[in-house]
Amino acid sequence: MHEQINITMPEGECPAHVFTPEGKGEGPWPAVIFYMDGLAIRQTLFDMAQRLANGGYVVLLPDMFWRAGPYAPLDPKVVFASGNVRGAIAHLFGSTNNALAAQDTGAFLAYLDSRTDVAGSKVGATGYCMGAGMVLYAAGTYPERFAAGAGFHGGNLATDDPASPHLLAPKIKARIYVGGADNDAGYPPEMAERLDRALTEAGVEHTCAFYPGALHGWTMADFPIYDEPAAERHWQVLFELFGATLR
Repeated sequence: MHEQINITMPEGECPAHVFTPEGKGEGPWPAVIFYMDGLAIRQTLFDMAQRLANGGYVVLLPDMFWRAGPYAPLDPKVVFASGNVRGAIAHLFGSTNNALAAQDTGAFLAYLDSRTDVAGSKVGATGYCMGAGMVLYAAGTYPERFAAGAGFHGGNLATDDPASPHLLAPKIKARIYVGGADNDAGYPPEMAERLDRALTEAGVEHTCAFYPGALHGWTMADFPIYDEPAAERHWQVLFELFGATLR
């Protein structure tokens, strides 16, 4: 149920992972793109992607740090224990951004189109941490392709930056869900309000919600601040969102 592939890009090869439902035949199934968090590709993301796939989806998990070249897997326990999370991932984090991720998404969509087990042309997306902004950018860049997009514990989603994700709201046609931690300096209440206002004014069907008591990264089982009840709420939201838009 787990394939390792390479997706050809103009500048090189993007390693990616594809997950299909366990014990549910040969499909076809709707597709979902899984935009990773800043701690990169690792077993926890594989587990999450497979859980999502088992809901009846083909899940594509690309390595968004592919431009940085090969790198050793990151152990979140070691990274967090170092006390310098940003420093530990700076060489990888600097290799991508929302605009580059949107550019890459064109190739991801083309790859999904080539698979015989993918149903229909509409896809969904879910993203975590840096991946949340990538979801909004992808949905705004390919409005005819994305039926739904969800982002969890993202940051800098509505700022004064000319490249802020919220500025793409007028182009988005997907149903959007944004879940934030209620104690996250990267996504304070005033930013959530700004994002919500932009989506509302653009006529985007959406929900912007906070998860009480959750901290940045709460969905990740290998993080010290993993919050199982909040993580399970996120799963319920995801399956309801994709069930309503991709089925």
